Amino acid sequence: MQLTINGTSHDIEIEPDTPLLWVLRDEIGLTGTKYGCGIAQCGACTVHVDGEARRSCQLQVGDLEGAEITTIEGVGSPDKMSLVQQAWVDHQVAQCGYCQSGQVMQATALLELNDSPTDEDIDRVMSGNLCRCGTYPRIRAAIHDAAAKIKGA
Repeated sequence: MQLTINGTSHDIEIEPDTPLLWVLRDEIGLTGTKYGCGIAQCGACTVHVDGEARRSCQLQVGDLEGAEITTIEGVGSPDKMSLVQQAWVDHQVAQCGYCQSGQVMQATALLELNDSPTDEDIDRVMSGNLCRCGTYPRIRAAIHDAAAKIKGA
């Protein structure tokens, strides 16, 4: 089976019903995507599949051949952060940090669809991404900041 992850093609031999999350972490070595709940309710495992935010713990790799998969590693790097990642740093969003890759992936997908989200838009789209530290006000502020920079770019 062949998967395209962060622009790189990967040939893997694995059962087609294996969750994408385990392929990313255990087979490919991309550990930025986190396991949270395993039932697609917390958002820690959020990745993009063909530009859409999806929960990798519930996606079977057999259904993804030919899809473009992007993980947090494909969004930016410490040396070249995306606007969303930079806003996360600027607003000191992360506390424990465990949910942050999923939060960033969900926020990135939101801003690709809507570069002027309201608080209500943000709350609605981000509500499926849980943060045990409760940094929701910082998340909202970071998304607004990134949106402003996207519009100004």
